[in-house]
Amino acid sequence: MPGPLSIEDLAKAVDRATGKALGARIIGDASRTIASVAPLEVAQADALSFLANPRYRRFAAATRAGALVLSEADRHALFASGSTTCVLIVCEAAYTWFAFAAQALAPQDEVQPGCAPSAVVHPSARIDRSATIGPLVVIDEGGSIAAGVQIGAGCYVGRDVRILEATRLHPAVRIYDGCRVGARCLVHSGAVIGADGFGFAPFQGRWVKIPQTGAVLIGDDVEIGAGTTIDRGAMGDTVIEDGVKIDNQVQIGHNCRIGAYSAIAGCVGIAGSATIGRRCQLGGASMIQGHITIADDTIISGATAVTHDVREAGFYTGIYPFMRNREWERNAVLLRHLDELRERIRRLETQLRTRQTESDR
Repeated sequence: MPGPLSIEDLAKAVDRATGKALGARIIGDASRTIASVAPLEVAQADALSFLANPRYRRFAAATRAGALVLSEADRHALFASGSTTCVLIVCEAAYTWFAFAAQALAPQDEVQPGCAPSAVVHPSARIDRSATIGPLVVIDEGGSIAAGVQIGAGCYVGRDVRILEATRLHPAVRIYDGCRVGARCLVHSGAVIGADGFGFAPFQGRWVKIPQTGAVLIGDDVEIGAGTTIDRGAMGDTVIEDGVKIDNQVQIGHNCRIGAYSAIAGCVGIAGSATIGRRCQLGGASMIQGHITIADDTIISGATAVTHDVREAGFYTGIYPFMRNREWERNAVLLRHLDELRERIRRLETQLRTRQTESDR
């Protein structure tokens, strides 16, 4: 862990990481030191906080943070008179600037390369000298572990699995045979990569298993949350492209393709053979039907069920608004009879047209 950084040095670190693309400016004492990040309500004089949503302006106005990242509009709304003890870092992408600053303040701890005595490594596995293999790890026949990889305690790496440079597996990750994980990935505990897809054919009232002979191919810079499962392909492969971010407890079915730089929130379920475009955002608990395609740059609200192709990028929502239970029950009764009501309206419209025709004669 580094010592505290001055705001000036913190800004330089963000500029190096972003190529000065964020264009932030500092208002106040840039020599002030920052040791940590904290929410607006509890931040103290040595902490950095941020304001990215106007609904939290009241907390920003009273924050004791040493430095605050915010947009020009928020600065003008809250501190136009200059009456604040915070150093202000003005940036139109406040949340993004904060994210890079947080990385500079909290880099990963250095680990020593080597293989724990209790690890079980097949003689044919290839492990780079700079990799770290934790206690009780199992690496099966033909495994390939590249430079700088960290594999936490109790992980299982199956036969012929390849893990590329600087990827980190937290404890108790399971990667089944034949899968590949790209460079600089982060996989959290309990994730299972390459389990069988849900493939069964009906036969005389029972189910016949279809062997799942594909694999899971994961690109570079992917993050996979705790308890997430990504099924192997039935014949071809399940593919997670570069830069995808997947939250906890997500299910991705066999032969899916997730486009680069998409983000998937917790508890999303994606059925087999669905194709999610590039830079898509899937809200928590949304459900994606199998064998459909979602266009690049599409946003799906939480708890939305997507049952057919989305061919045009946009912001899609399919949530029945919540309400008091008594009101919901009344509306549910109406919905149950909606088809009947529609037919009654059609009959009335027909009768009105007939009467109008007769009156015109």
